[in-house]
Amino acid sequence: MPSPTTPGRTSLVVLDMAGTTVADDGLVEQAFTAAVRELGVEPGTARHAEQLAYVRATMGESKISVFRHLFAGDEESAQRANAAFERAYGRQVADGRCAPLPGAREAVERLRGEGRTVVLTTGFARVTQDAILAALGWTDLADLTLCPADAGGRGRPYPDMVLAALLRTRAADDVRQVAVAGDTSYDMRSGIRAGAGVVAGVLTGAHDEAALLAAGATHILGSVAELPGLLARTEAAR
Repeated sequence: MPSPTTPGRTSLVVLDMAGTTVADDGLVEQAFTAAVRELGVEPGTARHAEQLAYVRATMGESKISVFRHLFAGDEESAQRANAAFERAYGRQVADGRCAPLPGAREAVERLRGEGRTVVLTTGFARVTQDAILAALGWTDLADLTLCPADAGGRGRPYPDMVLAALLRTRAADDVRQVAVAGDTSYDMRSGIRAGAGVVAGVLTGAHDEAALLAAGATHILGSVAELPGLLARTEAAR
């Protein structure tokens, strides 16, 4: 087997969680509705519809960044909404409403078995990320897990989490040896801005093929289960 840092070989794989490796099934939208309701934004109102549309458009972005936009100029409300969102999402996880996407665990295990380093990333806070990992029995599945706070506080579409994964793991000598996979345009922009050699959009989450391609996806996959095969084919082509 080639060395993990052989030129042309993908040695670091950065994977999104909700919508990419973990089923969402509307949990983000439900947690959002519960959160803004605490701040007086009721479902069925024009304001709720407008905010929900923004949440859908920015899936993949750091949640505190989303709430800062929705409550522009009111940091206290943004922080309250973010905390309420994390609590609501955490309750859903605790109620057993969290499940892996088919083939996701097997894909991570195969990638690591091939000598690649795998990092799981999220736009959620660390407490929510840890709750999801524990609920799925994934605490030790990946080599590293990162949330926005672990990379300086900026989430997607900034490249920070991808670059933090590279710096912390030292798994690659070149950003082109990094693969990024996610279900949102924000995942794609983050990977492109980081210079990743493969930026794969998956069709199991928030955004469709057109949106993923428009944001720079180099490949489109039906699911993350197809990623190991894609990397094998791209390396063979090189």
